[in-house]
Amino acid sequence: MPPSEPAPRHSDQSQVSTIILAPMPGARPVRVRVDFGALTHVGKVRPNNEDQYLIARLSKSLDVLASSLPGDDHARLLGPHGYLMLVADGMGGRGGGEIASARVVQAAKRHVLQTAKWFFRFGDENEEQRVHDLREALARIDRELVEAAEDEPALAGMGTTLTAASSIGEEVFIVHVGDSRAYLFRRGELDQLTRDHTMAQGLIDAGLIDPEEARSHRLRNVLTNCVGGHLGVKGEITKLRIADGDRLLLCTDGLNDAVSDTRIAELLSRHNNPAVASAALVDAALDGGGRDNITALVAAYSVADA
Repeated sequence: MPPSEPAPRHSDQSQVSTIILAPMPGARPVRVRVDFGALTHVGKVRPNNEDQYLIARLSKSLDVLASSLPGDDHARLLGPHGYLMLVADGMGGRGGGEIASARVVQAAKRHVLQTAKWFFRFGDENEEQRVHDLREALARIDRELVEAAEDEPALAGMGTTLTAASSIGEEVFIVHVGDSRAYLFRRGELDQLTRDHTMAQGLIDAGLIDPEEARSHRLRNVLTNCVGGHLGVKGEITKLRIADGDRLLLCTDGLNDAVSDTRIAELLSRHNNPAVASAALVDAALDGGGRDNITALVAAYSVADA
């Protein structure tokens, strides 16, 4: 990390860096560098951490085991790398939240591994089918969690949020359920990409309270949409094109409940290194009381002509 940036307090953070070469049909080939940093913390009040996060590199490849052609004894990369990033915030007594968030992470990995066409692209003729498959996968894990809770009364009400982003080249697709969040930080401005699926947000939409009131409202954490808890999950899908210098932040409500958007933007502006930024965000939430589990995942993008 740059010597001018302070070392984070935490030693259990994750940091990943890579470069993607991503020529797109009908567009200029681009060179996209993606750096990741992520950190989760139990906070100061909760006895256990029900948050989960995942950063996974995805690639299509052909591994040749035998061939009469010379040189065909190695893996061939078929197209550019992609990424799957997600955060999940579980809920439910006696460890139910931990189980729910862990299961939704495993379900996300299964969906990617079992889906032949997992690369979403803008204008993709198969996009409608892929969205259908994604909604089916959400419904499937929703049923699994509900049925598991029915089989074990101690897990009644078990469920989880899910905010996930798939990234390939300049293109990002976000799938969102619950009150974890995705933010885009661009040119010093922070924009919330997802909508909180809470009763407090419903009051905002109805014009009964303003966003600042919602931060301390008693219904701010009452979910109207989650994976598990009850049947009928609805996934919100957002698409965007990344620009050079952009950063994507996925976080659980333990961060944004304790740290204002203005402060989040300030910390992202101050810390270019995503690992340092994620640690600084978690530290800010701890300084703000740390009343909930806290997870921050930051992806930093650099885009240039290939």
